[in-house]
Amino acid sequence: MDSNYSAIPKGSFVELQMHNEPHDFRSQQKSLLSDDGNRVNHPKVIDDFDDLNDDDDDDFDTDVDVDVDLDDYTLVLSKPNTGSGVSGAVFNLTTTIIGAGIMALPATMKVLGLVLGIFLIILIGILSEISVEMLIRFAVSCKARSYGEVVQIAMGRTARVLSEICIIVNNAGVLIVYLIIMGDVMSGSVRHIGVFDQWLGHGFWDHRKLLVLVVMVVFLAPLCVLDRIDSLSMTSAASVALAVVFVVVCFAVAFIKLIEGKIEAPRMSPDFGSKMAILDLLVVIPVMTNAYVCHFNVQPIYNELEGRSPQKMNQVGRITTVLCVVVYASTAISGYLLFGKDTEGDVLTNFDRNLGIRFSTALNYIVRVGYILHLVLVFPVIHFSLRQTVDNLVFEGSAPLTESKKRSLTLTVILLVLIYIGSTMIPNIWTAFKFTGATTAVSLGFTFPALIALRISQQEESMSLSRVEKFLSWLMLILAVIVSIAGIIGNIYTIQSSSE
Repeated sequence: MDSNYSAIPKGSFVELQMHNEPHDFRSQQKSLLSDDGNRVNHPKVIDDFDDLNDDDDDDFDTDVDVDVDLDDYTLVLSKPNTGSGVSGAVFNLTTTIIGAGIMALPATMKVLGLVLGIFLIILIGILSEISVEMLIRFAVSCKARSYGEVVQIAMGRTARVLSEICIIVNNAGVLIVYLIIMGDVMSGSVRHIGVFDQWLGHGFWDHRKLLVLVVMVVFLAPLCVLDRIDSLSMTSAASVALAVVFVVVCFAVAFIKLIEGKIEAPRMSPDFGSKMAILDLLVVIPVMTNAYVCHFNVQPIYNELEGRSPQKMNQVGRITTVLCVVVYASTAISGYLLFGKDTEGDVLTNFDRNLGIRFSTALNYIVRVGYILHLVLVFPVIHFSLRQTVDNLVFEGSAPLTESKKRSLTLTVILLVLIYIGSTMIPNIWTAFKFTGATTAVSLGFTFPALIALRISQQEESMSLSRVEKFLSWLMLILAVIVSIAGIIGNIYTIQSSSE
């Protein structure tokens, strides 16, 4: 017979959805087919198809009398997943984590001391990995395709909007910090000389705003217009390599100076000797927490993971966490050992001085220029998540950005302009990290994942938590609330003390 339906390629699967049903994110838990092509429980559609299967004739013809109207369903054809492999996913997730936050870690050692500082780097890394695994588990179970969707399934639309605002504020803040660091390193700051001044003397590059604008237009914008995150796997790999070069150089220089006895004994424990020191303690843990936030990019990376499964994504997360803990601990220790009490909130600016070893000038250039290139390659990965979240919030229900090049390009341009303006108004990265760390970073990394696990496990018996998982969820939630409140109070008192 004549039919408007075309043959479905072998190896693909079909998902049927009602045209007239309201868009309910909870219904995503009841999708017809799982990722491996097997049907899962959806009472209405299973009943309809059971009626079809009861007929002796396996083919559709005009004599078949069925209760289901095929015109009420949308056929969504999905091709086999051919996205990034484990290595590409690790590079993208690592790139999301290792960004500007690494530059603030040596300064946290100055406040916390080496022992407590290293302990917290490891502890926060482990808790962050646990929260990522919980997020993936419940997002996959609920068929959510973004951070906001799984938040809505667990806690409703208001919570979703709040989470997406947190992502926007956090990511925009991080990208602003990237531009601030680029300006500090290339053009210099009040207390530090820029790379271009050291190379070429004074010139147009002394105009910080102009130089950052040129970098954004020439280097950042072309990468930011890409519409798939797996397109950035190669640049992510390069950025991770550059970050490793930075860490190796810092660690090697610190080790050489330690052997030669040129390093002062570092403080091993926090300083409680003054009011300002205690205030610094309140704000430094949120700064450290900020360094591990990657949760907003976990779902996009999972969506494009070849042969995706929660177990495979957990493998990605664990490899990434180990890599990041090693990089962070090495950077924090070596940076603090090198500069001691003079360690800046952005340790990269400290590398404009003589390091006290052979080839000091060359090593300074390698560290600073290499990390600027790293930030240039990290920038589009964070921007990808920012653009997706803004699109989900403002253009909810519209076609995906991959199908609307005009909307994607417009959002990219608007966001880049706003980020550039923000970078000209915020004084330094420590100020930015103190506020985002105490608010959006803690919420995205720990508060929302813990609430998602606790709420959905109560709603669905099949997804109940074990005693250990429930304890960890409550632990993360309580710690997040304490860190957030303490960080906000510390920030307020620090501002008041500075104004006085």
